[in-house]
Amino acid sequence: MCFQGFFAVLRSYDLTVLQSYDLTVLQSYDLTILRSYSLTVLRSYSLTILLILWATVSPVLAANPAQESFPVRKTLNALEQRKLDYIYFEALNLKNMDKYDAALALFDHCLAIDSTSAAVLYELSLLHIQMEKPEKAVSLLKEAVRYSPGNFTYNLALASISLDIGMYGEAAETYENLIQTWPDKMVLNYYLAEAYIKAGEIGKAIDTFDTLEEITGMSEPLSVQKFRLYMMLEQTDEAFLELNKLAGKFPANARYPILIGDLFLERKEPDKALAYYQKAYVLEPENPYYTVSMAHYYELTGNPEAAGEQIRLALVNEQLDVEIKVGILSRYIQQLQKNRNATEGANTLFHILLEQHPEDPELKQMYASLLYLQGNKEEARFQLQLVTEMDPGREAAWQQLLNITIQDQDFAEIIRICKKGLDIFPDEPLYYFYQGIAHYQQQNYQDAIDALSEGLTIIPEDNRILRSDFYGQIGDTYFQMKKTDEAFASYEEALKYNERNIVILNNYSYFLSLLKRDLDKAERMSGQTIRMEPNNPTYLDTYAWVFFMKGNYVLAKSYIQSALNKDTTNNPTLFDHYGDILYMAGDKEGALKQWIKAKELGKESKILDRKIAEQTYLEDPEAE
Repeated sequence: MCFQGFFAVLRSYDLTVLQSYDLTVLQSYDLTILRSYSLTVLRSYSLTILLILWATVSPVLAANPAQESFPVRKTLNALEQRKLDYIYFEALNLKNMDKYDAALALFDHCLAIDSTSAAVLYELSLLHIQMEKPEKAVSLLKEAVRYSPGNFTYNLALASISLDIGMYGEAAETYENLIQTWPDKMVLNYYLAEAYIKAGEIGKAIDTFDTLEEITGMSEPLSVQKFRLYMMLEQTDEAFLELNKLAGKFPANARYPILIGDLFLERKEPDKALAYYQKAYVLEPENPYYTVSMAHYYELTGNPEAAGEQIRLALVNEQLDVEIKVGILSRYIQQLQKNRNATEGANTLFHILLEQHPEDPELKQMYASLLYLQGNKEEARFQLQLVTEMDPGREAAWQQLLNITIQDQDFAEIIRICKKGLDIFPDEPLYYFYQGIAHYQQQNYQDAIDALSEGLTIIPEDNRILRSDFYGQIGDTYFQMKKTDEAFASYEEALKYNERNIVILNNYSYFLSLLKRDLDKAERMSGQTIRMEPNNPTYLDTYAWVFFMKGNYVLAKSYIQSALNKDTTNNPTLFDHYGDILYMAGDKEGALKQWIKAKELGKESKILDRKIAEQTYLEDPEAE
């Protein structure tokens, strides 16, 4: 789970932002629609800034059973307090310098002096969020709130993280408490409604939105969300009443009848949908979304020719600019995909637009995306190459082109794209990463190390996940270069940045087992991958191989059999390993059968040939 949004820059939470959305944003009506209007905007608080904003706010939270009796805070003498303050601010300085391990150690030392310090507990929780340990963060925040129950920031942080990790009931309880004390902070109601929805308390979520509507007035996102919630409760009359109220408030606006028609169409009630579309047509005949909705209507009623004609008429309409036409075509394709209809008919429509606007890079990029969706990767690649030549600064086109080239395993072209990408976007580390992988696949290992090492220089220390991945790839490369000490040192660095990097844990443990080094450590790391992904045949094979190298053939056999049961690719290496394990477990006949099967599945190895010919186990110095 990524918590980067938790630390995003504070944005305004004035509710006028909710009323400023145009229906052009409303292309997909599902339960997440309110998030697309508000929650993703409104929940991106920086707790550091929040701390400043509410530092002067001191009302005590409304009492609840968990907070009626406050725990006793530890009393420090003057010397202890000075010592605590000094270490605390040193820890903050280290944290601001991205030296998280050192900061963590000092904050822990602070707790040794005063285990009741809410400020220390709060800062520790933020560190654990950044370290991708949300459960520990929640535990620390609960302690912070226990010792400082009237602190808005601590309570808000506890509710937000609880919501993110699925503790919906606890999140809702904290939001309720916050709303009682700070009723003017209306954004809290959105958080509370989200917690109710996720907890399945749909009625309470509707009540929360009703309260908001009484305060802010009727708005499109609230009405649409309430419609959806009523539909979940199968309260159809109340659901459509919400949207009809909206249409009644703005009778000259065509988008509301279109919206109601779309929702009827989703419910497979085309006659009712058509009636609302006709109302919209009377209000605004050239509304582009009417055109798209009618095309969707014709698709669902079995008239694809009429659907295509609707879109074609819009595309040749000289009163519409290219951006609107692209939007119409995009929405039409989305509707085709949503209803699992073939998209090939859209190609002709693209050709119409491309004839009108042959130099429009946005249009070509969209067309490339459609071609890729249809499986025409070669033509998609050609269109993207045109886009990158016409508009070299269009980074998304470069990344799409790189993605297709990676799938084609055209390593020379991957290197070319990455080098060109770095000329234009020198601060994008992923171009170094894929350049390094391409060199690795070409067995140009030193070039791979050089590219990956250079990429590390531009990755911030706090981007721990990406730094871990880079060090892991460097480790893999060093191992192929027979530089095992450098490889294992790189793996240690990778795990220092992300101790749950499952690929590194697997590769590190497997390579240790091949060299028969530190097998207990290999077993621990491999076991961790199994706990994280118990059905992954690659990780099960590694675990089996570690036990094989430790001489525990019973467990080795159990896990290699599990790997084979989970594997859907007929990986010959698994059968080869199974044969080795059976041989050492005393089943020589069974071992020979598995070696032969590995050979039949395409494994080429002189050692395997000898094992079959000599009917005996031989250790492979070049084992996979």
